[in-house]
Amino acid sequence: MNRLSQVDLSQKLPKKKAEERLEAALDRLLRLRLILGGQVGEQRIGPPLCVVFEGWDASGKGGAIKRLVRPLDPRHVRVAQFAAPTYDEKRHHFLWRFWPVLPGWGGMAVLDRSWYGRVLVERVEGFATKEQWSRAYGEIVEFERTLAAEGMIMVKFWMHVSEKEQLKRFRDRANDPLRAWKLTDEDWRNREKRSQYETAVEEMLSRTDHPQGPWHVVAGDDKRLARVTVVETVCAAVEAELKARGHKLDPPSTPVKDD
Repeated sequence: MNRLSQVDLSQKLPKKKAEERLEAALDRLLRLRLILGGQVGEQRIGPPLCVVFEGWDASGKGGAIKRLVRPLDPRHVRVAQFAAPTYDEKRHHFLWRFWPVLPGWGGMAVLDRSWYGRVLVERVEGFATKEQWSRAYGEIVEFERTLAAEGMIMVKFWMHVSEKEQLKRFRDRANDPLRAWKLTDEDWRNREKRSQYETAVEEMLSRTDHPQGPWHVVAGDDKRLARVTVVETVCAAVEAELKARGHKLDPPSTPVKDD
């Protein structure tokens, strides 16, 4: 099944409603994060939380991540960004460079790009051989299952935008002196290969979606809706895991302050 074509990119969320839902979700997230860290509740640390972001260039990953971590104490979350591997990193298995940023018990990490580069940009641009990226699907799934077996909560997002909306955002960036740095020649080249990337994305979604690490494809043409969807989805995943572990999630009688 073509998952990208099933996404309704025409969805929109009115500003007022989006603000209300986002604030409510951020309050939920803050309390859940403190429970995972052992700062509130039963005072014992919870499972690690890893949130993985992949998506088209200019699909809103940065804005979604910014909102996701907004209510959290910087000591309680790590945001890591991954670009092309360095010369030394290429000397190791492609998963090697991701281990150091993974969260331990009581920790949380947000990854802007991830190990899925092996089956996306490295596949399309020829940086990995067909044998390498073909076997990577199984390696990634086993990697994620290993992490889940140790207790990790993994939430994976593909931020999806239409080709028309992406072009609009590219042009907006190009005309904004404070954001032009975000747009590179490589972004334009990748856009020309969109059909090849779509093929790679569809295979990635199909072959690496599993119970311990399901994919959430986010409709991203409306930024407000995308940001709300991301935070609410993370909250739902954490709540489901905590409930399965027997944690009580009664709402606090007063707002939680993270200071």
